[in-house]
Amino acid sequence: MNHTVNLWPLLGVAVIVLGFALRAHPVLVVIAACAVTGFAAAMDVGHLLAVLGAAFIKTRNLPLILLLPLAAIGLLERYGLKEHAQASIARIKSATTGRLLIVYLAIREISAAFGLTSIGGHPNMVRPLIAPMAEGAAENRYPALTDPLRHRIRAMSAATDNVGLFFGEDVFVAFGAIVLMQTILRGEGIEVDPLHIAMWGIPTAVTAFIIHSWRLHRLDAHIARAMMKSVKGGQA
Repeated sequence: MNHTVNLWPLLGVAVIVLGFALRAHPVLVVIAACAVTGFAAAMDVGHLLAVLGAAFIKTRNLPLILLLPLAAIGLLERYGLKEHAQASIARIKSATTGRLLIVYLAIREISAAFGLTSIGGHPNMVRPLIAPMAEGAAENRYPALTDPLRHRIRAMSAATDNVGLFFGEDVFVAFGAIVLMQTILRGEGIEVDPLHIAMWGIPTAVTAFIIHSWRLHRLDAHIARAMMKSVKGGQA
């Protein structure tokens, strides 16, 4: 039995990509994407406005949820959280930036696969702990670490968190995207077990871990080459 899947609602994704590429206001981009998706899915205006209103009510406390952890992290940083993190990693002689981030990648991906997506994140984990520890591991080997390398290490720390979360949560059976896919397919008359969808995320998660671990291994080599060039340039 053939089932026709309506792909026109995916135009909302194109609107989001185009809006962010043009650096338009995020709220306007999201509203425009919702409108395009709703009209493409043949939703009437009243239903579309009701959905937007319900989403707004559910997320109206979001700024408070975001600001409270930031205030706590700022207080910890004021009392030397970053310095303690760098000093702790400096005691481990075998630690490198790449090895540290590979360990964090594994922790982040495995925890996300079990639905623990709140363990990690840029404001509450990467900036106050992971990035300083990654810098500390590099400084332990190269005390005269340059600013471009520092920025690259911070960027890779944030990227590691992104990769671990993005591909790890796809394995969690109760992840919103999996539930959404199962609901859409059911609406089209195709019954799919959410567990099977989650299981198919495992090969992708493993592949992402291997590829990003290789990139982190290359990061160690890049730091070594850059510092060697810096030393030779200083001697010249």
